[in-house]
Amino acid sequence: MTSWRLVRIIAGTFILLSLALGIPGSPIFASQWWLAFTAFVGANLLQSGFTQWCMLENILRKLGIQSGC
Repeated sequence: MTSWRLVRIIAGTFILLSLALGIPGSPIFASQWWLAFTAFVGANLLQSGFTQWCMLENILRKLGIQSGC
């Protein structure tokens, strides 16, 4: 599995989990502040789309994950 796929899998997991923790109707609701984490992940995805730089992808490459499509 390549680093770009792992970045998207991890980001998607973070978004879904933070939504589940931040929406009051959820069975695992903790606090609405979790929605700020959702916004943070979304902002990082947007930033990486414009700048072609993603810190998580750099970390994954240093851990030996193959880069590329």
